[in-house]
Amino acid sequence: MSGKYATETLGSGEGGLARAGEILRGGGLVAVPTETVYGLAARADDDAAVARIYEAKGRPSFNPLIVHVSSLDAARQLADFSPEAERLAQEYWPGPLTLVLPRRKDARLAEAVTAGLGTVAIRMPNHSVMREILSSLDFPLAAPSANRSGFISPTSAAHVLASLDGRIDAVIDGGECERGLESTIIAVREGGALEQLRPGPLDFESLSEAATQGGRIEAPGQLASHYAPGKPVRLDVIRSVEDEFYIGFGEVAGDCSLSLEGNLEEAASRLYACLHLGAQSEKPRIAIAPVPDSGLGRAINDRLRRAATPAG
Repeated sequence: MSGKYATETLGSGEGGLARAGEILRGGGLVAVPTETVYGLAARADDDAAVARIYEAKGRPSFNPLIVHVSSLDAARQLADFSPEAERLAQEYWPGPLTLVLPRRKDARLAEAVTAGLGTVAIRMPNHSVMREILSSLDFPLAAPSANRSGFISPTSAAHVLASLDGRIDAVIDGGECERGLESTIIAVREGGALEQLRPGPLDFESLSEAATQGGRIEAPGQLASHYAPGKPVRLDVIRSVEDEFYIGFGEVAGDCSLSLEGNLEEAASRLYACLHLGAQSEKPRIAIAPVPDSGLGRAINDRLRRAATPAG
């Protein structure tokens, strides 16, 4: 352990969730499982608590956070919902969809949550642990991925501790995340136009990926270099070389495989686990077999391209 906290590992039963609620009410940091990845949660209405998220992750202040809510009614207290936003929320919530919407002027949110933007990113997660915690609180939670900024996202409590042990108050061990990729992010513009800011588990293939607005980051996951394993990454590799940790897919075998059956859902759920194994390997480089760039493969390849982009 390093840092100023003695990070607790909590169970996902009643006692663990009660302890997590106690920490969150007091302005602390708790890593919580969701259906996508583990999120680093803090109360979204508290400036000091939100500042602790940025400090623990080493996250740049211009990168906004996603606010997690227990209900659509709770979301309506934070953002202005157009008819199109209402339709998306009714259809896909709870689930791995984040909506970027105009922030209400009376929204009770810490200023750093939105990084100075007039919009707010909101989602209603679909994981029993996160939903139970949200239902027990009378405030929303800001919860980016529970890892050091720019590095591989966590899909298990062990991944969280490898990155943030000693930097946060607690992590709830809720097992491995089912989806394994961060939520799809859709911005609902004036007039109902939709823009995809980040591809994810929900496929909106008809929407092109939006560029950053005026060079500003409008939602998480838009930085060119992200999800980095700390080693050079080579993509679309049919045959690796001796000093590379090889991540296979389908018929292409490797040191580990995203999916031996070539299943994209399995590949998404295993992506970060395989990258963590590659990062921990003694081999100095990582090579990754081709993954089809359609459907869910678009989101997988988005993460891989950012993982392979050198920082700076």
